[in-house]
Amino acid sequence: MTTSVFNETDAFRTGLSIRKTWLGEEHVERSLKAAEANPFTVPMQQIATESVWGQLWSRPGLELKERSLITLAILGALHMEEELQLHTGAALRNGLTEEQISEVLLHVALYAGVPRGIAAFRAARAVVEAGGAGSEASKADPAGGS
Repeated sequence: MTTSVFNETDAFRTGLSIRKTWLGEEHVERSLKAAEANPFTVPMQQIATESVWGQLWSRPGLELKERSLITLAILGALHMEEELQLHTGAALRNGLTEEQISEVLLHVALYAGVPRGIAAFRAARAVVEAGGAGSEASKADPAGGS
């Protein structure tokens, strides 16, 4: 796919590579195509790819799996179930275990509140039961999410 509507900086290219590796090429391509079809979301895709994936996820100091566990905890605490499902599927595909994900979500429940923990478990369970394949949340987000 051509990403001609994007400013392909070094951070963008690095982020695109990590993002495709972690979330899956199909998901990322759908997100980019959705942005190309609706230029309103191009800036969000640009920032997410450059900053989140190209600058944050590429930093030394934490392995990608460790960053994934942190991301799951934050998404669960913030009650972001669709993103949590997307990242749960990515975590499972990239070697995290159901037990590791469960332990993180228990932390969410006790530190961020039991209702948020229950919601996080519910969202993650849907992905686990689907064999890590994700859910509708893994479809391209027209608003420009992950």
